[in-house]
Amino acid sequence: MKSVYTFDHILEYVNSSISTIKYHNQPQSLFEPITYILSLGGKRVRPALALMSYNLYKDDIKRVVPIALAIEVFHNFTLLHDDLMDRAAMRRGKPTVHIKWDDNTAVLSGDAMLIEAYKELAKIETEYLPPVLDLFSQTATEICCGQQYDMEFERRLDVSIDEYLEMIRLKTAVLLACALKEGAIVAGASAEDADNLYQFGINVGLGFQLKDDLLDVYGDSSSFGKRIGGDILCNKKTYLLINALADNTTREELIGWMNKTDFDESEKIEAVTAIYNKLKLKQKSEQLINDYYRQALSCLDKVFVDREKKKELYDLAGNLMTRIS
Repeated sequence: MKSVYTFDHILEYVNSSISTIKYHNQPQSLFEPITYILSLGGKRVRPALALMSYNLYKDDIKRVVPIALAIEVFHNFTLLHDDLMDRAAMRRGKPTVHIKWDDNTAVLSGDAMLIEAYKELAKIETEYLPPVLDLFSQTATEICCGQQYDMEFERRLDVSIDEYLEMIRLKTAVLLACALKEGAIVAGASAEDADNLYQFGINVGLGFQLKDDLLDVYGDSSSFGKRIGGDILCNKKTYLLINALADNTTREELIGWMNKTDFDESEKIEAVTAIYNKLKLKQKSEQLINDYYRQALSCLDKVFVDREKKKELYDLAGNLMTRIS
């Protein structure tokens, strides 16, 4: 019987593999920020998913490590550029690259990371490289589209829920889905299984981002890892805010707070949260998260592998949807 690794074992293997990435290229000032951002850690869910989907079929998970590393390097590349565009000062409790170095370094080191991600991907066995490369490139483009939508939403008050869900599908969910499908492809899974794993990832990703939105308002700062109410302070279009803007009873008050340039931060967070509470948006969001969770499980049910082998993926989906950080 093939070995079924636990998520913790997979994560340990991922972290060990990432720690072996060394950039000795010159100039050091270009590559040092890459080593820095990768050293900050994170959940590492995306690379782990590639190994977990592969492990549904085979146990020599080393074969799929290049995909896992490519996905993690690519993900962190997007963080460098996202932080710069958002003017974020902290990432995982440490100064962001554009703060620790400068804006130009964040742009150029991020560009180098994108290239390094493709170099990792090129290590995959030749017979699997075309479909893996095609999906990775499609995903990379979709993530850029999602980021562009996110930026455009900053200037709009009429963003619909459907538009928002499509934006987070592109910006967040497709990379999780890509990791799962690529692991399955290299394992020789059927096209049907690979597609069901992809859809599992899409639904988990949507629920994951909605949960992130929720935690930003209703989480505990000590476990969430960043200040509660950050999205409220920067008027970020989230599922909660878009719903509140669509309600005629709260729209005027909400826009008043959004237009203020001089305000007490705690007072704004408290006032906007009160609006969300009045509209019962926490409960509405939790219901939608649960809907995506059920859809994710339905997709995983269809994967033609013994249920016991899928246990770690079932458990991971549940943990991501119920997490407090």
